[in-house]
Amino acid sequence: MKARWVPHLLGLVTPGVTLLGLYLGGWWMGGTLFLLLVAYPIVELLLGQSSVTEPLQEGRAHSTIAHLHALCVPVVLVTLFWRLSIQGFDETMLLGILSAGLSNGASGIVAAHELGHRRPKSLSWWTARLSLFSVLYLHFTTEHNHTHHKHWARDVDPTSSPWGRSIYGHLLQTIPRQVKGAYLARPIDTRNVLVLQGIWVVILAVIGWPYVLACILQAAVAVYLLEFVNYIQHHGLRRGEQERAHAAHAWESRHRLSRWTLLELPLHPSHHLKSSTPFHRLDVHEDAPKLPLGYYGMFWLALMPPLFSKMMQVQHARLQS
Repeated sequence: MKARWVPHLLGLVTPGVTLLGLYLGGWWMGGTLFLLLVAYPIVELLLGQSSVTEPLQEGRAHSTIAHLHALCVPVVLVTLFWRLSIQGFDETMLLGILSAGLSNGASGIVAAHELGHRRPKSLSWWTARLSLFSVLYLHFTTEHNHTHHKHWARDVDPTSSPWGRSIYGHLLQTIPRQVKGAYLARPIDTRNVLVLQGIWVVILAVIGWPYVLACILQAAVAVYLLEFVNYIQHHGLRRGEQERAHAAHAWESRHRLSRWTLLELPLHPSHHLKSSTPFHRLDVHEDAPKLPLGYYGMFWLALMPPLFSKMMQVQHARLQS
């Protein structure tokens, strides 16, 4: 029987390239930028789409891959600090920081979405928390589980963007609103994690300004990736306060590369219909709207708000007709 988990190993190429670049230093540290921003959008188009899911397969290997993603985030951060300690903050170090942020954003997203839904206080749950701590976004688990999954595609949900809102405007609104949402849902927990992250930043500042700057910058890149995903997953899709959620309230993508490297994250409608479903059991939904590109192509499209808005609305109208 074919091992269906093997393609999902491709997602670990990103942290692998990042770690290799940090080890080699110099211009090699830009490898992740080329991989995610240039190579993958092209490969994604060449590989095309697939509706095959086979959701009832065994998932032990899949779970292991998800845990490896989560563990890669702190490992990449520590390796970034090591490179910084021997190279200093020169012009190529910025490439290492950006690459670390992209890698930690990609791995952190899939870890947070997959392991963050596991039983609270379990080893898997704590592993997801470790990955989020590494990018200074610990409140995400609380907001995502207690606010977003309750109100997705509603106006009250800070992560669901309406038609016409750019990614830039969305970032300015969603981040503070998510912190507020997490605090309203779990005030003590949220206060504690914010204090913990603050202490971590102060410790790094005492060690040296390059370390705190590198940590904050890589976290900013990672958070941008996470919020970019939130931005495209429900953009323009709205339901009333009393309307029952269904697959048409979340965008789906069946592009192979995005599905393989991001652990089926593009099958987002299936995730929302039952959040406890592990990624290897997610399925496609014919009534879900389909993104015009895979996630790697959508990254570039979102950076151009007029074109993004036009293509998304045309795509939605085409699917509605």
